[in-house]
Order: sequence, then structure tokens, then C-alpha cells
Amino acid sequence: MAEQNKVILHGMWASPYAKRVELALNFKGIPYEYVEEDLKNKSESLLKYNPVHKKVPVLVHNGKAIVESMVILEYIDETWKDGPTLLPSDPYKRAQTRFWANFIQDQLMESSSLIVKTVGEAQQKAIDHVYEKLKVLEDGMKIYMGEGSVDVENNFGILDVVFCALFGAYKAHEEVFGMKFIEPEKFPVLFSWLMAIVEIEAVKNAALPHEKVVGILQHFRQSALKSSSTA
Repeated sequence: MAEQNKVILHGMWASPYAKRVELALNFKGIPYEYVEEDLKNKSESLLKYNPVHKKVPVLVHNGKAIVESMVILEYIDETWKDGPTLLPSDPYKRAQTRFWANFIQDQLMESSSLIVKTVGEAQQKAIDHVYEKLKVLEDGMKIYMGEGSVDVENNFGILDVVFCALFGAYKAHEEVFGMKFIEPEKFPVLFSWLMAIVEIEAVKNAALPHEKVVGILQHFRQSALKSSSTA
């Protein structure tokens, strides 16, 4: 019989999707065991728990597996009801949160990944596309957050988790790509939001060493460019 309330997270340290779950668990104060997966040599446990996609993250709670990061985040919020919540209680606000979280995942993550894989004109096109999407998000967050300062500390939730998992290592992005994604002049709301998020204790505890992030970004970029040149 599975140990009561035993939580295991199968992840990979550089995965923004696994980072989402780590941030949520940290914020909710849920004790868990972490299993680092080698995605080039996947464990039997990973293949058993996620036979469909064979990817991280996988959350195993009392022997039962939950997969897909957005599904896991909602599962965490619905299962551990004590303490802070990740989704607003108001149905309309909750729907808006899901909408913008999906926008970041479907629009920004895909566009941002193209910057890693391209150079020259193709990369500039990808950068312009990311800026277009960031402008949409900036305008959306002005309405979503309302007037006044960004109060992330008292309202940290799924949307903050998704945004942080993508842009939290912004200093490493700037070093590797020589550019700023969240420029304060262009995107003042997003910049203030990001600066508030990175000061949250749960975010600080989950932050990776700067040099390690720079190294993996450079590795991904070099591998992607090498693959495209030999294709």
C-alpha cells in the first residue's frame, strides 16, 4: 500500500514544465521527493507512470500518477486545500487565469523556443514574433491585474508560476542571446510583475544557479544550430 500522502516529482532540472510543478509545491509548502530523470535514458518508472508521452513532469501521489504540468498544477490546488490557493475562487477570474496561462504556454513558449534554434533573419523574425505576443500579454495583464501595483506575494498562483517558469531566468537569457525579452520601457506591467515574482521565497528556493542555466541554454542553442545546418 502506498505511503499516505507520499509525493514524488519526476522532473528534469532544465525543464520549464517541471519547474512549474516545483514552484507550486514549494509555494503550497508540500513536502515531496524529487527524482531527476535523464531524458536520454528514461527510467522504467517514468515510462510506467507516463506511457503516453514519456515526458516529465510526472507527479506521483500515493502511488497514482498525474501528468502534464497544467493538469498537475490544478490537481495540486484541488488536493491540498489548506494554505494558499493557486486559482482564484471567482469563476470568471479563474477562467481568465486559465486563458492567459494557456496563452503563455501555447503562444510564448513555442515562439521563444524558435529564438534558441535560429540565427540571422530567421532569429530576428522569431524575436519580433515574441515581442508581438508579449505586447498582447502586456495589454491583457493591464486589465487582468487592474490598477495599482502588482501584489504577487498575496496573490501568487498558476499564472505567476507559468510566467516565472518561462522568464524567471531572464538574466541568463540576456547573457546568451544578448537581448532583453521583458524590457521595462516596452513592457512596464510585465517587467514589474516579473520583478515581484522573483522576490517570492518559493521562487528564490527553486532558482537555479545562473551559470548552470547559461550553460544549458548555450548547449541547447549549439545543438539546435548544428542539427539545422546538417539537415
